Amino acid sequence: MSTPKENNWKKSGQFSHEEIAELAIKSNTSEAFAEILFLRNIRTPEQARAFLKPEINQFLDPFGLKDMDKAITRLVSAKEKKEKVLVYGDYDVDGTTAVAVFYSFLKHVGFDCDFYIPDRYKEGYGFSDAGVAFAHENNFSLIVTLDCGIKDGLRIEQCNAFGIDVIVCDHHTPEVLPPAFAIVNPKRKDCTYENKGLCGCAVGFKVMCAWFIHHNESLDFAYSFLDLVAIATGADIVPVTSENRVLLHFGLKEINTHFRPGIAELLTNAKHSGKILKVVDLVFLIAPRINAAGRIFSGKRAVEVLLTNNAEDAKSVAAEIEKYNQERKGLDRSITQEALDIIESDSFYQDSFTTVLKKQGWHKGVVGIVASRLIESYYKPTIVLVEDDGILSGSVRSIDGIDVYEMLSLCEEHLIQFGGHSMAAGLKLKSENFLTFREAFDNAVRTFTNHVRPERCHLYDTEIQFDEISFKLYESIQPLEPHGPENMRPVFLSKNIKNARFTKLVGAQADHLQLHVKQAGNFSEMKGIAFKMKEWVYPIIEGREIDLLYQLNENVWNGQSSIQLEVLDIRLSRQ
Repeated sequence: MSTPKENNWKKSGQFSHEEIAELAIKSNTSEAFAEILFLRNIRTPEQARAFLKPEINQFLDPFGLKDMDKAITRLVSAKEKKEKVLVYGDYDVDGTTAVAVFYSFLKHVGFDCDFYIPDRYKEGYGFSDAGVAFAHENNFSLIVTLDCGIKDGLRIEQCNAFGIDVIVCDHHTPEVLPPAFAIVNPKRKDCTYENKGLCGCAVGFKVMCAWFIHHNESLDFAYSFLDLVAIATGADIVPVTSENRVLLHFGLKEINTHFRPGIAELLTNAKHSGKILKVVDLVFLIAPRINAAGRIFSGKRAVEVLLTNNAEDAKSVAAEIEKYNQERKGLDRSITQEALDIIESDSFYQDSFTTVLKKQGWHKGVVGIVASRLIESYYKPTIVLVEDDGILSGSVRSIDGIDVYEMLSLCEEHLIQFGGHSMAAGLKLKSENFLTFREAFDNAVRTFTNHVRPERCHLYDTEIQFDEISFKLYESIQPLEPHGPENMRPVFLSKNIKNARFTKLVGAQADHLQLHVKQAGNFSEMKGIAFKMKEWVYPIIEGREIDLLYQLNENVWNGQSSIQLEVLDIRLSRQ
């Protein structure tokens, strides 16, 4: 039997044993947990308490955001003059939750307002010509853009010409600031706000908080929308550190205490078990369904399901969204297979550092998901494009360590437009420029990596022995939640592991590995599950020593609780 392919493993950080031991003693915790805290930039017991027990007063002052005072002044003026205000947002989770939050806020404080979500296919991403026309034709004198607007200078100039002021609330990286009345964006170079990682919905939330602070009013109404802020924060893959961690913490409390009718129906359709919701549920159960509305039909339906307080309306709209979600899943599967077939048949991809694909007829609403799927098979920055009437448009997804926004910037001459973040972006180009752009993008990544092809690398927090695994350790790491980028679930390494007795294949396809293993040098035995790792069953039952990367789960069976390993990767032990 050949040895299964092995991935690279790397410790997330290196610290002296003395530093870790000192924090463990001062914090009255284990050295393993102290090292996990060190990796999250926590050095003192005081920092540990602040991190592990978030408080509502840890929210930063919203007026620390550049132009917040101008935005509030303009909103106050609009309210006094009874102006019509249009809330304009993107069609994804971040944009639609932001619109639901801000529109509800304006209605609550008495504005004459409406909301607008662009059509993904007719208008595309960002502030559109159709949106400007809608505002002008319907006599809106103020527009608030959410999760978009920072790269839409021409449309904002058009608004100015119509006598319409624009307040931009965005979190995408600006290059040239648009001529808006106010620009609230933590990524502005001249903005000193500490948290640069706010999602678009959170930026809108901060404006709402600033309004109530300005009027010396309670923030209770604003805090009632932390559930939607949490959904957007989790789905937009922003760092779960500092203020974002606090937003998620209290957002999860809100969503587990007060279910909106629409959220409740989305979860029912997702067959949620009824357990307490965690970030993973926001990201994999709720967010895909909110996204599905904009991907398949219209993001307006997502806003409507989030806004409604009527149970019957919520049930009806959520059922419609679930149909879109099921359609999205089918498209995802079929387009992914077509994309894999293209890769296999084109020799360019054998030596390329990137994957850049196009096809007429693909559904634009799922190309971002398809790009992520392709990275699972081919670990490269990936672009999937849809061709329509001589124009290619689509989505980019990246891998660790490669900023695709920066890579696209190096190829800007071949593009009509682009925008996004380090790990995900959108773009548009002429079909005739496809091959030139594909080569330029590949060369940009190749040069950035010094012609060394990136390989998938599993990071782990700390190495432990099996006899260190206990309910005390498991319970000590629970306050690290909520998890997400820069605060992922702790990953442990244990070495020199052998089969104890009952390791076997399980699952309908016999492709999962159920482990019952022991470690050289101690008497503890552990059970675990390794999904999609059937190739390791023979080396293990033949007595080969292995190393494991894993996370800890609680397993309840017949009323009895035990700690189980959720294995992420396996390799043969190094002698």
